Amino acid sequence: MTRLLITGGIKSGKSSYALERAELLAGKKNFLATALPFDKEMKERIIRHKKERGPDYFTTEEAVDIHHHEMDNLILDCITVWMNNLFYQNREEEWGSILTHFLSRNQKNIIIVTNEVGLGNIPMDSVSRKYNEYLAAANKQIAASMDEVVLMVSGLPLWVKGSNK
Repeated sequence: MTRLLITGGIKSGKSSYALERAELLAGKKNFLATALPFDKEMKERIIRHKKERGPDYFTTEEAVDIHHHEMDNLILDCITVWMNNLFYQNREEEWGSILTHFLSRNQKNIIIVTNEVGLGNIPMDSVSRKYNEYLAAANKQIAASMDEVVLMVSGLPLWVKGSNK
């Protein structure tokens, strides 16, 4: 059984490493994508990522209500964008209940991708500070429930919890 959180900075290799680790899972793989195609660049990025995953992945797009989905062999990419979507829809206060319900339903073979916000600066505006606070709390909750936590640095995985298998 794989229960893995992959965290790190922007463009640190998190999503690529998630796909690499998912290849070790037997059977069909599920991908829960939280990104919304809000502009041309994002639409192109989503298309590119789907091609990278290939035919072995069944993709479900869910911007906010991730707790409605229960799947095995699952990559959830990513918590950072999901939290942003909650704020955009003025539902940020629901993050804890949605995440708790999602984690309780998805117990086997799950890989979750997020960004580490604890290594950055403190934003000047209150909404950004609140976003960082909620994302950090979500990351802590997820990390506590996972068997492994990997921090990606310059494309290299560093084990924070669990061990290199």
